[in-house]
Parts: sequence; C-alpha cells; structure tokens
Amino acid sequence: MDAMAPIDLIDNERYPIGDLTSLAAQRVIDAQRRALAERGVAILPGFVKADVIERMAAETLALQPQAFLEDVWGTPYLEVADESFPEGHPRRALSRSLTYVVAYDIVPRAVLVRRLYEWDPLMHFVAAILERPQLYRMADPLGALNLAIMPEEHTQGWHYDNADFVVSLAIQSSARGGHFECAPFIRSADDEHYDAVADVLQGDSGKRLQIFPMTPGTLMLFTGRHSLHRVSPVAGDVPRLVALFAYDARPDANSSELFKYVRYGRATPIATDG
Repeated sequence: MDAMAPIDLIDNERYPIGDLTSLAAQRVIDAQRRALAERGVAILPGFVKADVIERMAAETLALQPQAFLEDVWGTPYLEVADESFPEGHPRRALSRSLTYVVAYDIVPRAVLVRRLYEWDPLMHFVAAILERPQLYRMADPLGALNLAIMPEEHTQGWHYDNADFVVSLAIQSSARGGHFECAPFIRSADDEHYDAVADVLQGDSGKRLQIFPMTPGTLMLFTGRHSLHRVSPVAGDVPRLVALFAYDARPDANSSELFKYVRYGRATPIATDG
C-alpha cells in the first residue's frame, strides 16, 4: 500500500476526480453543488476505500501522543461572552470544546491522509464543487491539515465557522455519539436570528436540526459561516477520528497566533524530517 498513488486511495469509479472534464465527474460535481445550495453540506460517502481508511485510522492513533489537548469554552461566535447582552442571550452562551489535535507539521509525509490532502486533483475537485476558480492549500504550517482525535466525553460545542467552508474526512466513528449536528443557514448576512439560535442552544430546535453520522471514508464539504453546528459528546471506548483539510482562495491564508495557541498550544512549527 505504501507505493499506492493518491488516486488509488479513493473510490475512483464512484468519484472519478482524476478527470474533472468527464461526464461522470461532472455529474458528481453537479449533485454536490445542489446539496451545498439546499442544505449547506455536501456528503460523499465511501470516498476513501475501506481498506485505506483502516490504515488511516491506525496512522492517526499512532500520532495521538504528539497531539495537543484543546480544552476551551466559548460562545457560538468563537468569542468570549459579551455581557452587554442580557442573560441567556446566545452572545453569552458558553459551551466546551474538548479535542486532541494533531497539527500539520507533525504529520509525516508518508502518512496516507497527508498524501491525499497534498494531492492537487482533490483540491481541484473541491474547488469545482464550491465553484471557485482557484483554491490553495492553506499556508498555515500548523493548520493546513489537522487530525482530530476524540475519545469518550470529547465534544465540539455549538459554533459558527470563520472560514467560508470546511472539508473533512471521517476516518473512524466513535462507539456512540460523536455525530455532526447542524442547523443549516440559521443566520444570514443581515440577520443573526438570535431567537432561533437560542432555541437550538436550549435543545428546542424542532425540525431545524440535521444530524449526520460520521461514517468512515466519507468526505464532507460544509459551509459553516451561516450554519450553527457542533459535534455531540463521544461515548464508548472507540474514539472519533476526523481529518480536516484547509483550503483557501488566497495563497497566503494563515491563522492568527492566538488561534494557534488555542488550537495547537503553540504558534511555531516543530522542525521535523517529515
């Protein structure tokens, strides 16, 4: 398997991304564009082959001793509580995020998930679904690729993303819990819809909430700037494993030092031989 080309890591018959001009590839791209427009999430099950995803899980777990434990409290807006708002307001609502994070710089080049992330045809495929003329792998040496390891009780609290989109690959499902939950398009550019957000935070979301199990091998594109979302608490003795692929329309996109300290416990990369 070490000699496999990146294209051999994926189900190329189902997702023929080696040639985006082909009719089969265009059908996949069109379907995922519709999914993004309708629900803010594009889900590609079985994107990575089953035997490959098992190897990715083993490689990810082997890196856990080098991971940083992100343990933070924040509002859905990725800010501290704003006490100028009344008690119970979403701008004051705090939730916990607890996750082991493996930063990009300590993922060896030979690791399969890194080889997939650094494969240009995958980046071009993502750009096509998002209808972006050009994407670049993020210039952040820590955040371009992350591996999130979530054992029992780990969770990601309700939040919006600062990025226009997030690309993730489900590597291993937890025994229980660990679902991706979201309220699509709950806010707009000109209306925060605080009442609806408060309902979700209080567990009274009605039909608004969508729940997506993270089935191993699934690639997901998500537009989280206007969709409130979280990862429900993990339960059981099998950890949830997910890879996060960071792309941007700007070639020099990076994260702030504050974000790096919160997410990785440091702001500078560790020198490795790859």
